[in-house]
Amino acid sequence: MDSTHRADLWHEEGDAIRCELCPHACRIRPDATGVCGVRRNEAGTLVALTYGRVSSVAVDPIEKKPVFHFHPGTLAFSIGSVGCTMRCGHCQNWQISRADTNSGLLHELPPTRVVELAIENGCAGIAYTYNEPVIQAEYVRDTSVLAHEKGLYTVMVTNGYITSAGLDYLGGAIDVWRVDVKGMTDHAYRTLCRVPSVEPVLQAAERAKRVHGMHVEVVTNVVPGINDDEAQLSSLADWIVRVLGVDTPWHITRFFPYLDFADVPPTPLATLRRAREIGRGAGLHYVYLGNVSEPGGEDTLCPECGTLLLGREGFAVTGTATAGGTCPTCGRRSDIIQ
Repeated sequence: MDSTHRADLWHEEGDAIRCELCPHACRIRPDATGVCGVRRNEAGTLVALTYGRVSSVAVDPIEKKPVFHFHPGTLAFSIGSVGCTMRCGHCQNWQISRADTNSGLLHELPPTRVVELAIENGCAGIAYTYNEPVIQAEYVRDTSVLAHEKGLYTVMVTNGYITSAGLDYLGGAIDVWRVDVKGMTDHAYRTLCRVPSVEPVLQAAERAKRVHGMHVEVVTNVVPGINDDEAQLSSLADWIVRVLGVDTPWHITRFFPYLDFADVPPTPLATLRRAREIGRGAGLHYVYLGNVSEPGGEDTLCPECGTLLLGREGFAVTGTATAGGTCPTCGRRSDIIQ
């Protein structure tokens, strides 16, 4: 695979290049890379160093992303590379998100082969995950176009830090925008991720749904002392209701001590339960608890009558009652895309 693949979304600025893909808007000098570490100025051309190069490949249940309301029970061919637009202090995949292109972790996997492997492994779709897929926009788009031609769905598991131009570039190539919203204050984002503001993430999620018709699901890892206060959780729940809609799944996940936040205790179960109450109180129909053993915490219930529509255990769907796309008890139309 050619490691000098010409990138899109940039313009010349003197002897430098201004990248237009993410809100960092890096001004990249000759022979340097942007914050992500994978977009490089080579002789006045922006090059996508990880085009067709991956560090991680797996066949995962789509529930592992987590995505609960889009083709539940199916497998997603999942790929990741190296680099990221953020430097989260609690990143579970820091070995690749903080790695560079010379780390020895990468191997070639062109778009055509991704689609072939997905089909060979019985997958219904492709998920771009593990590290931040936005920084591989060209590879993601090319692969997704081929995937759609073969009837496969596409999922972005993303921190959502992307410009409007970057999101529009991906446009109709992506079916699911599974986005982390790590908090509702700039302080939370500076503390957790070392980026200045939450606003680009919120704007992109809204644009993904309203402009491009993507299925959106939100994940919030609740970190004690940073984004676990009621004001912030209420603000996030209200934003989901107002901007994305009451049927948008909100995955509230438990934090565990790790990396730069090794001295922070795990999220108390009471905090997670309270966050779920806040979400439901705001009007959300589907609030899930993740990274914790909570009976029924990941089950999907009919918001009208409470009938169990989808049972889940771990990453497995243990039962379904949505035949015909409606609740078998009250007939309410299911919000799950099957």
